[in-house]
Amino acid sequence: MTAPLVRPAEPRDVPTLGRLGAALVRLHHEWDALRFIAPMPGVEQGYGRYLRGLMGDADSIVLVAALPDSPDDVVGYCYGAMRGRDWELLLDPHGVIHDVYVDEHARRRGVGRGLVLAACAALEAKGAPRVLLSTATANEEGQALFASLGFRPTMIEMTRERGGS
Repeated sequence: MTAPLVRPAEPRDVPTLGRLGAALVRLHHEWDALRFIAPMPGVEQGYGRYLRGLMGDADSIVLVAALPDSPDDVVGYCYGAMRGRDWELLLDPHGVIHDVYVDEHARRRGVGRGLVLAACAALEAKGAPRVLLSTATANEEGQALFASLGFRPTMIEMTRERGGS
């Protein structure tokens, strides 16, 4: 398997980033409609603008990936950031990967692995002594990928809806 081409996102990638980010929103909402926001009209443009705004931020990374046979066709992205000491989460300074998404047709070809490894390297280059990420409980394939890359479970998020017993 040939490694994907991973690079920092550029303004020309914004429409694709918006489409991929919207797909991530839809997938999470399908997994748990009570926990994750519902996709709203314009989610593609909104997510694209959001990620575009992070491209110039020194503490953030936005990466895109393409397959070697189609280097101009972005099929996945990753967004991460550096964070300082966080008393609420009981964390010293760290890197965090917020988003990883790969188009369904490009999965199982090393794209997710390439994005996560590149994100970890970029965050570590910014000084992160560790990188954290969260994954939906339904995302078993993602969890297997993350474990294979050295991530270990450390927290479990639990959600209670109003009126729950």
